[in-house]
Order: sequence, then structure tokens, then C-alpha cells
Amino acid sequence: MKVLYYDCFSGISGDMNLAAMIELGVDVDYLEEGIRALGLGEDVRLGVRREARKGITGTKVDVIAPDSHHSRTYTDIVALITKSSLPERVKERSIDIFTRLGRAEAGVHGTTLEEVHFHEVGALDSIVDVVGAALCFEYLDVDKVISSPVQVGGGMVRCAHGTFPVPAPATAELLTGIPVRGGAVQSETTTPTGAAILASIVDEFTDSFDLTIDAIGYGLGTKDLEIPNLLRACLCHDDTTGGIWATGHAMMAECNIDDMNPEQYEHLSDKLFEAGASDVFYTPIIMKKGRPATKVGVLYERDLEHDILSVVFKESTTLGIRTHPVTKHMLNRTYGTVHTPFGDITVKIAFLGSECVHMKPEYEQCRQRAQEHGVSLQRIYEEVYRSFDGCSSE
Repeated sequence: MKVLYYDCFSGISGDMNLAAMIELGVDVDYLEEGIRALGLGEDVRLGVRREARKGITGTKVDVIAPDSHHSRTYTDIVALITKSSLPERVKERSIDIFTRLGRAEAGVHGTTLEEVHFHEVGALDSIVDVVGAALCFEYLDVDKVISSPVQVGGGMVRCAHGTFPVPAPATAELLTGIPVRGGAVQSETTTPTGAAILASIVDEFTDSFDLTIDAIGYGLGTKDLEIPNLLRACLCHDDTTGGIWATGHAMMAECNIDDMNPEQYEHLSDKLFEAGASDVFYTPIIMKKGRPATKVGVLYERDLEHDILSVVFKESTTLGIRTHPVTKHMLNRTYGTVHTPFGDITVKIAFLGSECVHMKPEYEQCRQRAQEHGVSLQRIYEEVYRSFDGCSSE
């Protein structure tokens, strides 16, 4: 498994990220081609050079663009990215990063996402930083992203709306739920753009990992600080599973309920799935004094925590929720088509390494075929299993 590791001992910014990714092998011409796809003009380009910070040599990237104090709305930026000729996954990642930035700004300033006016973030160099990050992620094609806790620095920082303590309000909002450290220097070391990039692409924040390092990149910051002002990024591989299954990370929310009408659980599930939950399940349990109850379990991505917990509190009778990170181990899966006398049926096929170990017909298609042909659902399933000719089914 190919892993990207961020060592944020001195924080992260958009330009530091670009520089570190270039050191890891991202082609500069590829990045500039992607930037041109935005239609920002030929005057917008990357300046790439080698420098050193505290004796450590790395890459410094500057976005060269005409001076612009033009502020852009979130809608303006989404339209700019959407109408570009960038690959779809790059568009989606770029918009996700800007959406996180917009929500953070909206939360700080008490406005809506659509009404947010970006100042620093809306400048051309910040647009390039964000889209460049999405391009780099696509280029490296890693299976997982891990980061150390994030150093935010200390002191005060001047923003468009005034002078604020570090981390700046938007940065603090973006880093909610992410482990941070402060005080290494009296300066801002993590910017809102850097925080949004981490919040968008990192699967796990940890000090402890078991990986083999294949390449190291140093992305240099602008200031000369008491510590090396750089982002260290590593391309690694993880052979602990031998590549025979995939590993991912998510959050789990749980609560025990003994005073809710069971008819309302279906509504709770619907609302949780609407909020983005990956899975919702209910387990019968016995609480103290022999009281029967139901344990509600919700699996979700970390950045959705606020929305998920809000739904549980609003739509159930619980007074408290437990949350904890979980590691998911998943068989690699693909889809195939099985030809039966009742029509084609889509099946999900699971692999343990290269070995096909499970096959499951799609229920809704089986049910539809049973209704169309006036036969039992069980008959359809039997025909699918009989006609399945192994992992070569197409």
C-alpha cells in the first residue's frame, strides 16, 4: 500500500505543500498545465528554486501572478474550477478544499457559505495552491494519507479583518478535531489553506506509524524561523497486509437508548444517511438493572462529525454520545454481470489478494427480475449462483 506521510513539525501552507510534492516527484510541467486549465492567464505560473532553511536544503515555490486585491465569493471560485478542463477528480478535490475554507470563514464571520467573500484565500496564488494540491494528490495516486499532529505556532497574525492570535480563527475552525501543537515559534506556521488541505486529504493523524520510507521531500516556507521552516513529506509503503486487503479509517459514534419508540429508528437512519453516514446499525443490549435497550452505531468520516452528532441529538432521545476512531479492513471489491435465463444481474465480487472469495447479487435487481417473471426471489438467487462462472464474469 502506497502511503503519503506529512510531518508537520513546522506547520504547513499551500506553497510549502506544493514544494514538498515537487520534491516527491510531481512534475512541474504537469502542475503548470493544470494551472493553465483554470484560464487564469499566461502571467500566472510557478517559480521553483532550491534553497535551505537551518542547513536543510529543499524546494521553494512561489506563485507568480499579477498583483490582485480582487475578492472572490465561494460561488465565483467553484464556477472557475467547474468550467475548467481539469480532470473531474481534481475538480472535486479542489472544490472540497475550498468548501472547507468557505465553511470555516462562514462560521467565524456568522454568514452563509454562498455569501463568504475570500480575501487572502481568493487571491490568485491561493487558488493555485489549492488546485495544485489536488493535482499533486492525483499525480501521486496514493492509497492513504497520514499526518503528524500539526504545529500551529504562536503569537499574533495580521489578517484581512485585523490582528488575531495564532492560530487564526479560520485555521482553528479547520483544525477542529485534528491534533495540534503550538508554541514552537512566535509566528504563524499553519495557514488556513494548509489546514484545509490536510482536513481534506488526510485519513489519519498520528505520531505512531509502521511504514517503510521510499522518498522524502522538503517544502520550504518563506520566513526564517528559530526552527527549520519547512514541511517534510514522505512517500512510504506499508506491507503489513501484504496488499491482500485495503485499510481505511473512520469515526464511530455510539449511544445507548432505552426510552425511544422503535418506529422512529427508521427515520433516524434516513436522516443520518442524508447527513453522510457510511453505515447505521442497531444492536439490542441489556443495561444496568436488566433494562433492555438499543445501542445505536454510526460510522462516518471525521469531517462530518458535527452534522452526524447533531442528527443523533435532534432525532433520538439520547443525552450523550461516545465517539472514537476506528480502522477498517476491507476486501478489495469489483462489480460483474451474471447472465441468467431471467436477465442480467449485477454482482459484487470480493477478493482476498488475487483470490475471489465472495460474490453477492444486487438485491434490488434480483427482486425486480422476480417480479417481472413471476418467480420467487430465491429462484433468482439460485440462478445467479448457478450461472456465476467465477471471477471472470463480465
